[in-house]
Amino acid sequence: MSIYAPQAKSAIITDEDFLKFKEFFYRRTGISFETSKRYFVDKRLVERIDATHTVSFRGYFTFLRLQASGEELQMLTNIMTVNETYFLREEYQFRCLVDSILPEIVKNRIGAAPIRIWCIPSSSGEEPYSVAMYLLEKWPGINEWDIEIISSDIDTSILRRARAGRYSARSIQHVPEPWLKKYFKSVGDEYQLCEDLREAVQFTRVNLSEPAETLSYRNFDVIFCRNLLIYFDDASRKAAADTFYEALNRGAYLCLGHSESMSRISSLFEVRKFPDAIVYRKSLEAK
Repeated sequence: MSIYAPQAKSAIITDEDFLKFKEFFYRRTGISFETSKRYFVDKRLVERIDATHTVSFRGYFTFLRLQASGEELQMLTNIMTVNETYFLREEYQFRCLVDSILPEIVKNRIGAAPIRIWCIPSSSGEEPYSVAMYLLEKWPGINEWDIEIISSDIDTSILRRARAGRYSARSIQHVPEPWLKKYFKSVGDEYQLCEDLREAVQFTRVNLSEPAETLSYRNFDVIFCRNLLIYFDDASRKAAADTFYEALNRGAYLCLGHSESMSRISSLFEVRKFPDAIVYRKSLEAK
């Protein structure tokens, strides 16, 4: 048994420690932890202090900042990010996608370039896979247009789960029975998504708060970024809006979560009110 284990488990995170970590994590990820999340943050920091045998917060924080590979920062990010989702969540936006957004996109389309959709964060994959299923089942244009679905997350462990495509009964509870039979098979008490659908989505790791990592994300027609910006502060939200603006084609669309509003974040987007949802469009006059 490691002689460090008892000390690591009893490590104490002081108010000063919390503030130091909060500032550091915000600068690296754009995620800002409120004081109400203090227990959550402290618990996970102590877990990593124990796992790395760094004994104290000071030792761990030094290791975290100076490790050349960044492996520990990624490990910590994985356990600090919340991944709570399920298939067909906020389904009205998927209806809006097939009934309103895509018809407008193809109407104004010049050429036969694939329609590109970016889902961020991917979480465990329910959202991008829901998009793929909805297009296959509900959009007539699927037979005429090539579709590329990219889904990104900062959490490498959740990306592995997304690629594996295995889900609990809770995750698939809103999937219609015919779709469930068509796209899933029961494996014990879980449900395995079919290989064809898993291959329809490309999963990538990206940190939205690192401009260098998002430079290659361009020429998208639709971005789904739902329930992520609520974890950002005003500055990080504005930076994310700028990133999405650059990533979208002229006249392309951004879909946020039901409690989020781009109008309060940035003036770069126009509000579009469709029958099923309110979404945000990059100006047609944009270059």
